[in-house]
Amino acid sequence: MAERIAIASDHAAVELKAALADHLREQGHSVTDLGPQGVDSVDYPDYGYKLAEEIAAGRADFGVALCGSGIGISIAANRHPACRCARVSEPLSARLARQHNDANAIAMGARLIGIEMAKACLDAFLAEPFEGGRHQRRVDKLTNPSFTKESA
Repeated sequence: MAERIAIASDHAAVELKAALADHLREQGHSVTDLGPQGVDSVDYPDYGYKLAEEIAAGRADFGVALCGSGIGISIAANRHPACRCARVSEPLSARLARQHNDANAIAMGARLIGIEMAKACLDAFLAEPFEGGRHQRRVDKLTNPSFTKESA
């Protein structure tokens, strides 16, 4: 099934972003590249926020966030309540992020993962549906900003 996918990175992950965007397009997905286009230093939070906004606005079904480690950009994307971005490094964590957490974005570190492993993670992530059931209650707690320990 073709999806609308937004992809963003910082300067450390421009090469990985281009490879993954090509990979997604070859599979028939619609890809929105949110930048950057060059290797000049940029701030990963700016691109994590852009990615989260694309998802929140409904312009993208899923997001791919990339930086040197994948950590910073995932933190930035997760600041938006509509974004559930999981940092992954192998296909199992990518699958579980979709199945159990209904993640709508994944983050990877260009300095920590090779292109082929990143493609495998992305493919695993997109192939899995959210299981719902017992996981739905937990996801609801992630997206409800008024949730408190007492309301559990």
